[in-house]
Amino acid sequence: MSPADRSRRRFLLQAGGTLTAVAAGCATSSAPASASGILDTHTHFYDPHRPQGVPWPSPSDRLLYRPVLPAEYKSLARPLGITGTIVVEASPWPGDNQWILDLAAHEPFITGFIGNLKPGTPDFPKLLDRFARNPLFRGIRIGGDTLNAALSGGDVRAHLEQLAERRLVLDVLIGPDQLPDVATVADRIRGLPFIVDHLSNVPISKPPHPNRWVSGMAACHYVDNVFMKFSGYVEGTGARGGTAPKDPAPYRPVIDTAWRIFGEDRLIFGSNWPVSAEFASLSTVVQLARDFLEPHGPEALKKVLHDNATRIYRPVARRST
Repeated sequence: MSPADRSRRRFLLQAGGTLTAVAAGCATSSAPASASGILDTHTHFYDPHRPQGVPWPSPSDRLLYRPVLPAEYKSLARPLGITGTIVVEASPWPGDNQWILDLAAHEPFITGFIGNLKPGTPDFPKLLDRFARNPLFRGIRIGGDTLNAALSGGDVRAHLEQLAERRLVLDVLIGPDQLPDVATVADRIRGLPFIVDHLSNVPISKPPHPNRWVSGMAACHYVDNVFMKFSGYVEGTGARGGTAPKDPAPYRPVIDTAWRIFGEDRLIFGSNWPVSAEFASLSTVVQLARDFLEPHGPEALKKVLHDNATRIYRPVARRST
């Protein structure tokens, strides 16, 4: 076994364990993380009442199938110290990218936008050129099918390289099994930041095959342009109806492992609101993040809740109203 292999083996063994117990009874607060506040890198806005409707969410979803717009979010977010958000587009309709950009034009609370375009399709270069002219357009999000196609190169990888050339970013929505694929593709496109959404959607209550998840996370650790979005943890409990635990203890095996592997410089906070509201209030999502981060000190708190997002997404500074 080579020295590099031995180092990787030691890292995996360490990452799979729990961190040293943190100080109990740390103070909780809804005050801003810093003078810069919190930048929430994952929200969704849409309006099913539009004439064309929306492709997501489904009309059968009683919680989400309604107009979800910035005014509601701001009323919840501002008291928690959130000073802006980056919107992530869930709709695959190309025109809905423009709908969000038009919404953002009149809403300074939106400081960036991650669009939804399909790399590998003939229209991708033209659409990217169109939307990237707007400085609020900061990149796109892809799913596991596109990531898998990028492993083979071709137009998909070439289109992802166009993102890197424009200094944009790539959000990736996958499950734990595809973490090694993220590491492989990111290693081939080093100029492009890859942000894995929602801790790769690993279940919190009963993590399946935790060794596979840890090894996939560790593979991403060794590719320094891969970042982990510190989001999706209340959803990972599967506890709908707003019943996700407020106690941080049930989350710690997953969160502590993510912290051990990615640390304070490669974790980025996002709420996933309004999806997260089916499991817990926005205040609970933020408070849990504080509970996890405050034991690591004020600098770590500031980085994960604000500075890392600013450094990686490069959002637009706007005067919020």
